[in-house]
Amino acid sequence: MRVLAAVFVILGLVLTVGGAWLLALGGSPYYLLAGLGLMASGAMLWRLSLVGAWIYVVVFVLTVLWALWEVGLNGWALVPRVVAPAVLLMLVIAALPALDTRRGGRLALGGAAVFIVGALLSGVVIAQANRPMPPNDPRTAALALMSDPSLRATGADWPAYGGTESARRYSPLAQINRENVGELERVWTFRTGDTPEEKWGAETTPLKIGDTVYLCSARNILIALDARTGRQRWRYDPDVSDDWIPYTAACRGVAYHETGVPTSASAPAERTGDATPAPPAASPGGAGETAPCRARIIEGTLDGRLIAVDARTGRPCSDFGTNGAVDIKMGMGDVIPGMVSITSAPTIVRGVIVTGHQVLDGQYRSAPSGVIQGFDVVTGELRWAWDMTRPDLTGRPAEGDTFTRGTPNMWTTASGDEQLGLVYLPMGNSAADYYSGDRSEAENRYATSLVALDVTTGRPAWSFQTVRKDVWDYDLGSQATLIDYPTASGVVPALVLPSKQGDLYILDRRTGRPLVPVEDRAAARGGVEPAERAPTQPFSRFHTLAKRDLTERDMWGMSPVDQMICRIGFRQAAYEGIYTPPTTDRRWIQYPGYNGGSDWGGVAVDPRRGWVIANYNDMPNYNRLVPRQVANEKGWFPHGDPRLKEQTPGSRGGVPQGAEGAGDPQMGVPYAIDVNAGWRMGSTGMLCKQPPYGGIRAIDIRTGETVWDRPLGTARKNGPFGIPSMLPLDIGTPNNGGSVVTAGGLIFIAAATDDLIRAIDIETGETVWSEVLPAGGQAGPMVYEQDGRQYLVLMAGGHHFMETPAGDHVIAWALPRR
Repeated sequence: MRVLAAVFVILGLVLTVGGAWLLALGGSPYYLLAGLGLMASGAMLWRLSLVGAWIYVVVFVLTVLWALWEVGLNGWALVPRVVAPAVLLMLVIAALPALDTRRGGRLALGGAAVFIVGALLSGVVIAQANRPMPPNDPRTAALALMSDPSLRATGADWPAYGGTESARRYSPLAQINRENVGELERVWTFRTGDTPEEKWGAETTPLKIGDTVYLCSARNILIALDARTGRQRWRYDPDVSDDWIPYTAACRGVAYHETGVPTSASAPAERTGDATPAPPAASPGGAGETAPCRARIIEGTLDGRLIAVDARTGRPCSDFGTNGAVDIKMGMGDVIPGMVSITSAPTIVRGVIVTGHQVLDGQYRSAPSGVIQGFDVVTGELRWAWDMTRPDLTGRPAEGDTFTRGTPNMWTTASGDEQLGLVYLPMGNSAADYYSGDRSEAENRYATSLVALDVTTGRPAWSFQTVRKDVWDYDLGSQATLIDYPTASGVVPALVLPSKQGDLYILDRRTGRPLVPVEDRAAARGGVEPAERAPTQPFSRFHTLAKRDLTERDMWGMSPVDQMICRIGFRQAAYEGIYTPPTTDRRWIQYPGYNGGSDWGGVAVDPRRGWVIANYNDMPNYNRLVPRQVANEKGWFPHGDPRLKEQTPGSRGGVPQGAEGAGDPQMGVPYAIDVNAGWRMGSTGMLCKQPPYGGIRAIDIRTGETVWDRPLGTARKNGPFGIPSMLPLDIGTPNNGGSVVTAGGLIFIAAATDDLIRAIDIETGETVWSEVLPAGGQAGPMVYEQDGRQYLVLMAGGHHFMETPAGDHVIAWALPRR
């Protein structure tokens, strides 16, 4: 009892001091009062007095009442408020025989305490068990199938990274449905043999054409597999040095092109629901003679090359560039290895390969250019280049000159409209994400915008900006998804544009005009560049995945102590809602953080129901600008800088190993940046915001209303100090990677950090099947049919940023053969 009493006094002292600090900052008085109560209880328990136990019962009852007043019966929000105090109460009950009092008093106290704890836990369990799912909206009756402007379609094949160039991630296959999905079994597993020791995160979505599955490994090894068995048919290694790995060794996908054969042969599949369209004249992965490289696989590499190989043999296409390769870095000037890389699948529209590239974030303001380039799919010849600050430049710059350095880039995947001849580029930000004072007029116009380029000329047809003068790293990471949008005057060719801040925009894809109003709202102006901050920012009135602004009550932890610490951090930081300006005198809260809303996984669209399926993140970042001299003293120098003495994993200035932005130098502007991604507590590693941290939602395209919404990801791999809890509770974890929707009424998705792949009933949002993966599932799944059998395929490669286990597994599931 005296050991317990000492614990009470120590905890009470911590809560009293911290609570007084929090109260002085304008926060809740609870922690100060609870701390005083704990110290009083501990003092009396040290004297073996029953009064000490009664004092703690009163503290506990008041704690429960305060918790219910703050958060109601929100189970996850109650965890730090009542679980640890309840454990202490049970310890008091267990130690009651040591108290110097009559047995009857001890029994009365123990019975009261047990009743209180039991009633509390029962109430929380009942509340969570009876939490209703959002009802199905009766207006979401069957919708006529949306036409797809892509020449190719999903069905038997999965011909492009997003299913088609329209990026709907939809399959008309229905063999696997909500009634039989529980019978799925693994039918083959292929190991790529390529698992980087550090910076792993393959993120690959394979293609399937004819009877062959095509994919790239983490370090750009191209592989062709038999679609029935997963047996390797060929393998081509472009020999990418590890020196060129940027933040992550990722190859999200490849592109397929076939010359001389109309690719529209299978186009009716998606429109009619036919699961077995006629194959091309000569299946690229099967038997039959075709001219070399008539069908070819195109990939971008981590060292900034475009590679073209024969789809049948894997041999480099001799007619493409030099020995089957084109260097996109030509015209960029000096490029330090790791600074320029292609991590996303190229997009091919009207015979032009359109590619952007990743530029390693946070290193130099004068980083290599974000120039967008178009190459002939057969010859590899440069058709055009778009350098946004030099509209007169249509090709490579003259010798001795370079494309404009530091301009916004497109690191993610574009979508394309073959009929309009437009390619839609989700643009990133200028180099040095968190400072804007020296950006050009063109950068301020095109950064964090969707830009539609004419694929014939490489000139912008229109652009739509989602953030003005972005200093929050809110670059557009998701593909735009092409849809048909119903209006009062008829169906309009449109697109859905997701954003990291959570807003979804509906735009006319011919003009960029919003089809649902976008309104300007006042934004905070302050921080280190008050004159640069835009007075207003655009907000979509169609739909947003963003939640309400944070409050002190949203802070979390595993106990009242660490929740109190997070509350103090909240009160100390600058926070004026979304678009809080960056500060250097104190931390500022960015919510959602740079991994919030929709990222590179994109959204899926069910064209039958007219629903968007969006998985999303819901986490803040805890940031601070660091003055240049202070950053230099800390040794925060950029990649390749001679002052950086250690180019070793984990070094601050080298390729980062921790969260992106955690000590990035931003050389060339007055401030470096220090990002606490997800806002983690240093002591436990838990996030300061209460769960959920991610979810998945169905949205009616016609109304913009939520059909259902649920957390995505269980707590089985999450816990304090990095120790997995193995609890099968839907906490809603961070997630990276998209979903696929099928005509069988299912959503297939991995993405979350619980290392599960799951099937979700699209009508209800309920999980109807799941399976444990051998590594993290941070990739988009794909679906195809072969010989009358439907397959589900996922790359389980894990991800260092998401802290999921590394792997090299390509896994296929199907129903048992009858």
